[in-house]
Amino acid sequence: MGEARSDVINEPTDPDVDLRVPAQRRELRRGQWPVVAAVAVGGAIGACARYGAALLWPTAPGAFPWTTFWVNVVGCTVIGVFMVIITDVWAAHRLVRPFFGTGVLGGFTTFSTYAVDIQRLVDGGHAPLGLLYLAATMLAALAAVWSGANLTRRVVEWRQS
Repeated sequence: MGEARSDVINEPTDPDVDLRVPAQRRELRRGQWPVVAAVAVGGAIGACARYGAALLWPTAPGAFPWTTFWVNVVGCTVIGVFMVIITDVWAAHRLVRPFFGTGVLGGFTTFSTYAVDIQRLVDGGHAPLGLLYLAATMLAALAAVWSGANLTRRVVEWRQS
């Protein structure tokens, strides 16, 4: 076993901040509250949008959860588009990424409901459908992020030429 390093706890995340100094720890925490608030407000908006989609397009017991599937695919596509825009195109305010990326899109996409949907399908005697949903959602979500990012990069490059 290796030795525990006592200095790791005191390593600051910002080289200008010494976490051993109480005033600097307070300042660091104070600067995080706007980010926490942006994520919370964005998450509430995203979760409400997802809930609205579930109310508009409910899934019957034992059926393929299309609403959750498409919410995750659409959300992942927007994540791909957003990350290219926020990193390559637009110098956004520091709270845009936490608000929209982590908050809105994190609240909108729902991999916890995805897991519950799989469990319900398996428990309801629909294990093959649950496995299909498991694989299809994962593959579609990854393809959506990749496609959204690549298409956005192509559009940005085309517009810049």
